[in-house]
Amino acid sequence: MLFIGSRLTGQRAAKDRPERTPWLGIPLLARLGYRMATQIPIGVAAKAAYLCALKGMRAVWLYKRALKKGELFPPFMFVALTDTCNLRCEGCWVEKEGTAHYMPTADLLRMIENGKRRGANYYTLLGGEPFMHKGIWEAFRKHRDCYFQVITNGMFFNEKNVKELRRLGNVTPLISIDGMEANNDQRRGKGVFESATSKMKLLRDAGILFGIATTTTGKNMTEVMTDEYLEYWIRQGAMYIWYYVYRPVGEHPHPEYCMSRDQLIEMRKRLLHLRRRQPIFIIDTYWTADGEAFCPAAMGLGFHVGPSGSIEPCPPLSFARERIQDNDGDFYKTIADSEFLKGFQGFVKERTKGCVILEHPQELVEYIGGMGAQDFSGRDALAEINAGSPRSSHHLPGEEIPEDFWLYRFLKRQVFFGMGALG
Repeated sequence: MLFIGSRLTGQRAAKDRPERTPWLGIPLLARLGYRMATQIPIGVAAKAAYLCALKGMRAVWLYKRALKKGELFPPFMFVALTDTCNLRCEGCWVEKEGTAHYMPTADLLRMIENGKRRGANYYTLLGGEPFMHKGIWEAFRKHRDCYFQVITNGMFFNEKNVKELRRLGNVTPLISIDGMEANNDQRRGKGVFESATSKMKLLRDAGILFGIATTTTGKNMTEVMTDEYLEYWIRQGAMYIWYYVYRPVGEHPHPEYCMSRDQLIEMRKRLLHLRRRQPIFIIDTYWTADGEAFCPAAMGLGFHVGPSGSIEPCPPLSFARERIQDNDGDFYKTIADSEFLKGFQGFVKERTKGCVILEHPQELVEYIGGMGAQDFSGRDALAEINAGSPRSSHHLPGEEIPEDFWLYRFLKRQVFFGMGALG
């Protein structure tokens, strides 16, 4: 295979080059277990297992039961607390000019409370930069029976708030890094890689369960999907890595970053290869255990709530007809009655198992416009999408590659995104 023995690309000083770890002769499960036992306090690990895995599986059971009744309520939610950020990353779909928006803390707390009554206890918080929303800490403290994954650039961590994260035990930071220093800082800004890495030391020393979020592009894939890349983040203390495929959405898209069909197939092969070798959980939300493509929004597994409360199909699509404030705050009723969200599911399933943003941008614009959905991006997002060209997504008919490691077949079906809904 092309990637076996591959090295990181690009010019780097010797001090920045990741060193190999002498673990490949040790069984993978033993290495994973050793890392968990020596890095994560048992209380933190137990709370994550209970709140994230066990409650997550219960949420999916409730979701499946509701579907049989013709009802819709997702077991997981993505919540954008704000559209402002301290960085200006290339290709960001949130970037805009004008006034910053913050979700009212009361709306956030009420939404979570409403979701809990329906069994939804897992929330991914994002932005913008979610730690710029002061109400985030109140949500962590008030809803300690929920588990929060926070997608962050990591710049706001300090000894005081990391200590509080350790005390609470219901938060896992997911730090956005898009390659080693040269590639990352090209997209995110000079010095961001070094700063984020230094913040990880605080998290590691405190025993915080944290991960790395990496957007794969046509330019960085051969760097970020290698043993060396994962080994570097293992040494920084990351327990999991979450890969995303770049989509050219936003005011300043970069279509040159898009991945070709061959690169997406290569990405899938590398995922399977690395999962057998590295003691770090490797997550994607693109393929089932059988290697078939899926779209979480099309399955009703998770929707996105914007800072103003707009209930949207997914994070890159800032369009909605409903808000969490509708129906006197009855979040369940609003989603269950949404013609826009239900229609979106059918729209996607009729065309692809993959991403309609990439594959059918013009048809997507027609659907959104025809449904009369409001644009909450603060820009002309419909025009931006309409200007795009059809491209390959993770739906690769005839090239499906099933998980070849029993551990990940189990995790895909029971624990990772889907928690039983995909198996």
